Amino acid sequence: MWEGVGLQVFLMSLGAVLVSAAAAASVPLEHGHRRHLSLHRHRERSGKEGQVLHRSKRGWVWNQFFVIEEYTGPDPVLVGRLHSDVDAGDGSCRYILSGEGAGTIFVIDDKTGNIHATKTLDREEQAQYTLTAQAVDRDTNKPLEPPSEFIVKVQDINDNPPEFLHGPYYARVPEMSNVGTSVMQVTATDADDPTYGNSARLVYSILQGQPYFSVEPQTGIIRTALPNMDREARQEYDVVIQAKDMGGHMGGLSGTTEVKITLTDVNDNPPKFPQSVYPMSVSEDKVTGEEVGRLKAKDPDLGENGLVSYRFIEGDGMTVFDITTDTDTREGVIKLKKPVDFETKRAYTLRVEASNIHVDSRFLAWGPYKDTATVKVMVEDADEPPAFIATSYSFEVEENAPNGTVVGRVHAKDTDVAGNPVRYMIPRYTDVEQFFSVGPEDGIIKTTRPLDRETLPWHNISVSATEIGGHHQDTKVRVNIKVKDVNDNAPEFATHYEVLVCENVSPGKLIGTVSAVDKDEMDYRQYFHFSIAPEAVNNQNFSLKDNRDSTASIYVTRRGFSRMTQDVYLLPIEINDNGLPPMSSTNTLTIRVCSCDSKDTILSCNVEPYILPAGLSTGALIAILACIVILLAIVVLFVALRRQKKEPLIVFEEEDIRENIITYDDEGGGEEDTEAFDIATLQNPDGANGFLPRKDIKPELQYPMRPGGRPAANSVDVDDFIKSRITDADNDPTAPPYDSIQIYGYEGRGSIAGSLSSLESVTTDSDLDYDYLQSWGPRFKKLADLYGTKDSADDNS
Repeated sequence: MWEGVGLQVFLMSLGAVLVSAAAAASVPLEHGHRRHLSLHRHRERSGKEGQVLHRSKRGWVWNQFFVIEEYTGPDPVLVGRLHSDVDAGDGSCRYILSGEGAGTIFVIDDKTGNIHATKTLDREEQAQYTLTAQAVDRDTNKPLEPPSEFIVKVQDINDNPPEFLHGPYYARVPEMSNVGTSVMQVTATDADDPTYGNSARLVYSILQGQPYFSVEPQTGIIRTALPNMDREARQEYDVVIQAKDMGGHMGGLSGTTEVKITLTDVNDNPPKFPQSVYPMSVSEDKVTGEEVGRLKAKDPDLGENGLVSYRFIEGDGMTVFDITTDTDTREGVIKLKKPVDFETKRAYTLRVEASNIHVDSRFLAWGPYKDTATVKVMVEDADEPPAFIATSYSFEVEENAPNGTVVGRVHAKDTDVAGNPVRYMIPRYTDVEQFFSVGPEDGIIKTTRPLDRETLPWHNISVSATEIGGHHQDTKVRVNIKVKDVNDNAPEFATHYEVLVCENVSPGKLIGTVSAVDKDEMDYRQYFHFSIAPEAVNNQNFSLKDNRDSTASIYVTRRGFSRMTQDVYLLPIEINDNGLPPMSSTNTLTIRVCSCDSKDTILSCNVEPYILPAGLSTGALIAILACIVILLAIVVLFVALRRQKKEPLIVFEEEDIRENIITYDDEGGGEEDTEAFDIATLQNPDGANGFLPRKDIKPELQYPMRPGGRPAANSVDVDDFIKSRITDADNDPTAPPYDSIQIYGYEGRGSIAGSLSSLESVTTDSDLDYDYLQSWGPRFKKLADLYGTKDSADDNS
């Protein structure tokens, strides 16, 4: 059998009270053992030591110990004592404690069985601990008793104040509510044990907000405490609620929260007119539906509670006028239902009633919820100026439109009964430049000159209409004229570009980017197209790439520049706007050659001092260019004339060759006769110095005379002379690349063949028949015609 006693102790402000509680119950024997495990606590009684209660046959059933939370004493708290009836007191029995907090929070004396708490416990963190106790033999470590489980409960003290977890609070209650109307309920929580003592028993009270509101102490329900609280007098109230534990007694902890209470509106106020009579006037020229006047009944209520409707209840103008409600301003708007005539009736009297649309039945006794006022309407005589049909006009006209182009038409009419005609005009101060004119009778607006959108895109003028034959009253209307864009401006460089390039620049390098602007409007998909002007498209220095985003990149296409040769290059660039019609212009990009270091850093772009400055004016440059063009034209003309006069090496034209033949009567001495004439006459005098220039080409190089002997001028060795000529021709570097015929008068020594010279045949009587030349083909047609013609001529003679 296990036996034990449970001891519960708590402290109060009046003193320390010792309370012991034991649960009396009997349990059956375990495994037939008759041993007992008891709990002992020292109790003070009359100054004596506490006595150990022991029963040999029957013990108290124990399963709970108690310990006070937040104990701050210097010594560990004695929780209780374990004792087994098999413990003879000789130290052979050893007590063991295991479970939650064993060894750390709770320790046991293995000899005496006393259990102590070594740390301060907080019930809000853990309310109880489950432990297991066992008695074993100290020497053999064998169990003397089966293990027994018990619970150590942490006894609560009032160490937590009440808290409002959801504050601050906001509440609404209708105005004019009865006393005791529930507003809202506030609830506080206390972390202390609600099952033990009064630590968690809360009581609510109101600290701020009296006498308008009250709170129930036990439930925290806030209620109205005064009747007839008017929102129009005060709309918001700040209430402070307190929750206190320990049942609200002294020493209890407390917490507060704020509650903002707003009174909501109810329809408790009728509409009221500020004045009893409202004078109004209306001109006889007003048309049906035009507004005559407004009046308003004031209602301090909000929302639909303050909505007011207006109606006529009596009067002589109920069929002439109508009244409606402006929902935005809550005003009654009086309008004309029928036209009025000053000569027929000059005044009307109306009775207007204003009433609430929504009435609260709870406050019907406070009624009536309506009010009345008198409206007096006076009719005025009017002679008004002409009125334009539209309040303003807007027209469009294309720029560059010819004079007299119709822009639009304005129309005004005389509203008087007479219906006099209207004359139109444009006040000069609204059109100082006099771009427009208006027809005085028909109101048609026309242009007086071509308009330029880029100069002035909008023209804002006024047209006045004056009644003819009336009081000469006029009225004006605003006319806005937009000048529509026409693509009449060519694009141009956005700024003056001057690109600097190094002398040692590499080919393909980007040296600059250019962009363009256009005074005309451009479509969002429109862009400028760049290209090199046709006159410079074959330049070998620079190239251009169109980026297709209205910009172009300039690249170098050759390697290296020299400032001493040319320091400035002018690159003409053509820009097209792709408009309709397309417009383009040629802009000149200035490219200046500069001196740079190895890192392409520009050092100087100035012209060298020894280069003469070109200080010529534009007129002088034009004159110089004109002279150059004239000189070039003269040179070209001279060369053309020379080419026409130069005879070809081979005759191709159909001409009579006999015109070029010179006939001599002296026949000479024959081939072997070398004494009859001087062979030196056959030599070219220009060749006497060793060089014989060609007449059909211009030599590029002058070669010195080839060393070697030449026959003397008076030499009669014709064979050597001809060989020398052949050698010169073969070795002449200025000779043309095509074959040429060298004609010589020497036919060789001892030739048995007759002479082939045509000169002899023509000058002597010969009976040869040259008809066979006709069958030799087109190559011999010239000879056939020549000799055939000659024979025919002889026959005719």
